[in-house]
Amino acid sequence: MLDSTTTTKKASHRNLFEKYFNEVLNPQAPKQIETGPYISISRDFGCMANSIAQKLSVELSKYNYNRGTQKPWTWLNNSILLASAKTLEISPSKIEYVFQSQKKTMMDEIVGAMSAKYYKSDRKIRKTITDVIRSIAKSGNVIMVGRGGVAFAKDNPQSIHVKLTAPIEWRVEHISKNYNKTKSEALRYILEVDQERKYLIDSFMGYDTDLSIFDIMFNRKSMSEEEIITIILNLAEARKLITKK
Repeated sequence: MLDSTTTTKKASHRNLFEKYFNEVLNPQAPKQIETGPYISISRDFGCMANSIAQKLSVELSKYNYNRGTQKPWTWLNNSILLASAKTLEISPSKIEYVFQSQKKTMMDEIVGAMSAKYYKSDRKIRKTITDVIRSIAKSGNVIMVGRGGVAFAKDNPQSIHVKLTAPIEWRVEHISKNYNKTKSEALRYILEVDQERKYLIDSFMGYDTDLSIFDIMFNRKSMSEEEIITIILNLAEARKLITKK
């Protein structure tokens, strides 16, 4: 039986999670639609996406959503980790391994269950993360950067799934400069992270994916952020994610 302290603590975390959705994703708290407009941006390592997502959210918010609401667009990245950790009532550091394509071993599970007061199984952690991302995708007017976001809302006609890529040589140069690595170190780092990101998407999708899961791909070496954003906006209008006047 739960004591009053434990019950109060759980209620507090639930309130924090509800506040996250109400204030960050849905300020006016309208009734959640079943398939809200949604954009995922996946990227090869070295193809930065946060700036594109931020600028795109501003541009999308200028247009009325075609169902008549003025709800602004927002973009998310690390917020997924924080929201999932709040729901599980554990530190974000305890679950970030999922986004690094790692899995708890049986020994990890046993030791964790014996030593941690608020132990959560790998299965529960992954299910919670999946549920959080699904809820965010359904809430609408959201741009998801990474985090396997392409695996969600694939059957939603009001969704766009973007892939940012670039030649390996360009990415090696970029990572070498920005992470203070030699070119050989940068190459190994790129291959490792690319593999992790694909594994994450595959684990959410449930099969070995290929590039056909994306609607559109952009070469970050040859295309500017403004060009990419313009094309996504045009596609968003064609798919009725926004209505331009």
